[in-house]
Amino acid sequence: MAVQLKPKLGVPTAKPPFTVGQLRKAIPPHCFQRSFIRSFSYLVYDLCMTYIFYYAATTYIPSLPSPLNYVAWPVYWFLQGCILTGIWVIAHECGHGAFSEHQRINDTIGLILHSAILIPYFSWKYTHHLHHANTSSMEHDENFVPKPKSKLPKYSKYFNNPVGRAIRLTISLTVGMYLYLAFNLAGRKHDRLASHYDPNSPLFTDRERLQIYLSDAGLFAATCLLYKVAAAKGLTWLICVYGVPVLFANGMIVLITFLHHCHPDLPHYDSSEWDWLKGALSTVDRDYGILNKVFHNITDTHVAHHLFNSIPHYHAMEATKAIKTVLGDYYQFDDTPIIKAMWRSTTECLYVEQDETKKGVYWYRNKL
Repeated sequence: MAVQLKPKLGVPTAKPPFTVGQLRKAIPPHCFQRSFIRSFSYLVYDLCMTYIFYYAATTYIPSLPSPLNYVAWPVYWFLQGCILTGIWVIAHECGHGAFSEHQRINDTIGLILHSAILIPYFSWKYTHHLHHANTSSMEHDENFVPKPKSKLPKYSKYFNNPVGRAIRLTISLTVGMYLYLAFNLAGRKHDRLASHYDPNSPLFTDRERLQIYLSDAGLFAATCLLYKVAAAKGLTWLICVYGVPVLFANGMIVLITFLHHCHPDLPHYDSSEWDWLKGALSTVDRDYGILNKVFHNITDTHVAHHLFNSIPHYHAMEATKAIKTVLGDYYQFDDTPIIKAMWRSTTECLYVEQDETKKGVYWYRNKL
């Protein structure tokens, strides 16, 4: 039987006593300013780090004696994967218009960076915007949409144990991103297949479909390039140098998103209770230690990001500090160690049930 862990948060579900305008006024105006030069400097730094790790791996690891080389590769995969996660954060900011003041620049850089780690840029951009517009809505959110107990698959009870949870976590952190992109797994349900690769998918409007073709073209170009590299260097070389770090980065993106929105003490709302501000506040900041900086603070400033997603990452910490005094109990931070938090959310966030005293408010549960 699943063990109920002690709650860490006390998330208010009443209408906040402040407005979005009051929160905006609390933030210094310069935090909303986007500098292409400054944003680009972070990207250049990350690309330089990527090259340094690549050079070290391809130059020195092959010459290491066994078993040191078997230890060195996982170290490289972790370090390179973390840097690629940071690059994805910058690409993600392009989708929010936080990289520069010019949308064409944002979209061009975002398309290149997303394609380089095999994530369709415009497809992600549009569904991610829907997620921000409908956070924690039972009917309309796009990411990690919880199910009521009655809608759980019949096989769920077989996975509600330590072995089953380990299997679910392994799948989520390895191929979870690709299952979401291809089949909208863990996303909002549609009346037919909803794929991020399909320009005619119900995920997109008619005016967005042309750009979905551009996303697919970016992935096709990246795949052709990878094919040529594999032909020249060998498939094993490509997997070790590129494949595993990208897999790690995409797994980290899933983990970060999962822990921001799947917490046993975070509410979800149906249409009778949901509004944009309450939904945006139904997320939690996390502490990844030194990786907060590597990930450009997307981890410990996620509440501010959901309130004002055009704030660039280099102003997000200042913005978070500014709004804390206004948010009060509506600001949520959980310093649980990430591995423990990952297991806790997997254990407790199995399905949702309506609050016993307040209709329209739903909480995670885990007992089948």
